[in-house]
Amino acid sequence: MATFDDFMKLDMRVGTITEAEVFAEARKPAYRLKVDFGAEIGEKKSSAQITDRYTPEELIGKQVLAVVNFPPRQIADFMSEVLVLGTYSDGGVVLITPDKPVTNGDKLG
Repeated sequence: MATFDDFMKLDMRVGTITEAEVFAEARKPAYRLKVDFGAEIGEKKSSAQITDRYTPEELIGKQVLAVVNFPPRQIADFMSEVLVLGTYSDGGVVLITPDKPVTNGDKLG
């Protein structure tokens, strides 16, 4: 079981997707994303296996929740810096998003 202290170690923030493109080199269908987390954190890259439910065009401008304090992870020729969060649902991953616009960099808390 995870403890509350374990949960508090995660830095989960809201960011806005500024770029999305097909990640052809990935083993499983994915997109390369750039996400703006505001002035404190800046723009970070992520690989996301969300191709079943989203097109690159509809991702631009979408706010998402991501873990920003995991170590970077090499995926093919791409360094993924944050983990964008979603639920494994029928038909593919659904992104976790705020239901109202918020400031980039806002923390989950």
